[in-house]
This record gives sequence, C-alpha cells and structure tokens, in this order.
Amino acid sequence: MLSVPHAAPTLDLEPIAGGMASYYGRHLKGARTASGQRFDPDALTCAHRTLPFGTQLQVTNPVNGETVVVTVNDRGPFHGNRVIDLSDAAAEEIGILARGSGKVELAILND
Repeated sequence: MLSVPHAAPTLDLEPIAGGMASYYGRHLKGARTASGQRFDPDALTCAHRTLPFGTQLQVTNPVNGETVVVTVNDRGPFHGNRVIDLSDAAAEEIGILARGSGKVELAILND
C-alpha cells in the first residue's frame, strides 16, 4: 500500500504591523506579567502593547526566514521604537537573541 504524504496545514494568518523586536532578559524569570502569569524565559510568549492576552502571533525574522508562534501574555515594550518583546526562547528560535533585537514581521493566527 502506498502512503500519500499529507499537505501541511495552512495557517489562517492576518498580517499586522511589524517592526523592531527585543527580548526579555532571564533576570525577569518568575516576575508577574500583566496577565498575571509568571514570566518563563523558556516559554514561547511575548509582550505587545494592545493585542488581547492569549492572542497567538506568528513572528518572522525576514533576514533568515525563521518563524515562531508566541502567545501574548504581557504589555510592552514601552521603550524606543520596538513593537514586541519576545521571551528568550522565542528570540532564539528566530535568531535575534545574540544581537539583542531585530526587525520582525507579525501575523495574528486566527482559529
């Protein structure tokens, strides 16, 4: 019997404004986020100024094409021209951890 490969599921994405991303430092591990959750640098989470808590975002580094899906659980960033703060794990997934920040494209994952 031949096995037919399954196509990867198509994500329902709604692009939104991107810009510069930074990441939280590990020194904030355990601190309460605006949603009440404790910050976990190894979780795939982020801070965004206005999106509702629980919103899932696809974050793409246009330089290398790497993407990660994160969940909004905090508010910010409130400094500079940054549009999103990523957890350490999310920043590492897309390759901006070493540089400290980087330009990203954002899209909301719709159910």
